[in-house]
Amino acid sequence: MEMIATESTCAVVELRQYTLHPGQRDVLIELFEREFVHPLEDAGMTVLGQFHDLDRPDRFVWMRGFPDMYRRAQGLAAFYSGPVWHAHREAANATMIDSDNVLLLRPARDGAGIAIPERRRAARSAPPLAHRRIVVTINPLAKPADARKMERFETVIAPALEDAGARVLGCYVTETSANNFPRLPVRDGEHVFVWFTSFADDAAYANHLARLEASAAWRECIDTWNEGLVAAPEVLRLAPTARSLISA
Repeated sequence: MEMIATESTCAVVELRQYTLHPGQRDVLIELFEREFVHPLEDAGMTVLGQFHDLDRPDRFVWMRGFPDMYRRAQGLAAFYSGPVWHAHREAANATMIDSDNVLLLRPARDGAGIAIPERRRAARSAPPLAHRRIVVTINPLAKPADARKMERFETVIAPALEDAGARVLGCYVTETSANNFPRLPVRDGEHVFVWFTSFADDAAYANHLARLEASAAWRECIDTWNEGLVAAPEVLRLAPTARSLISA
């Protein structure tokens, strides 16, 4: 068990989606949580969350945060040139088909990131968080999100989500700085607005969707929101692992 720093240090966040060989997700998660979590954090980053993608059985989703872009480059260089990655990289890479689906993000404004209270990470032997759900909504934009987009999210979209039973955890936009660790690719040339919500279980999420569908006011406001999108939002329905800091 260890104490975890708060999210206020995470001005830069990576949302990472790995496509794995069939049947390898639990293999990678076990290896990741046994061998990589502590060394990643020792290198100066915060491992914010590890998740099963409930709609894609061979997808592992995880997030890590950094104090800033400079320390991102420092931390990644330290970890990926260090002994832990060297010892376990072949086993990790053997589970993967693709690890390049990565969004480099920053909080949409100061204080908009996911708050991680100072607390202890669960032990590896802890039971899984079988019922809790984290839902990530990735909105692809034609241009970078501006203050007007953020204001509309905070004053219209977020209250409507919460009125329908969601807990809004935070929101992020694309970090526009160049990728300063090119050894690990990110999705370049895209602009996104991403929000995170949580639910007690699948029934709570289904009820939330039904309440939104029944709301004429929601349909009107989301239609206006979607006018600035270049494609339909991508929705990730996730189950956090027992050791994920983002869990509820």
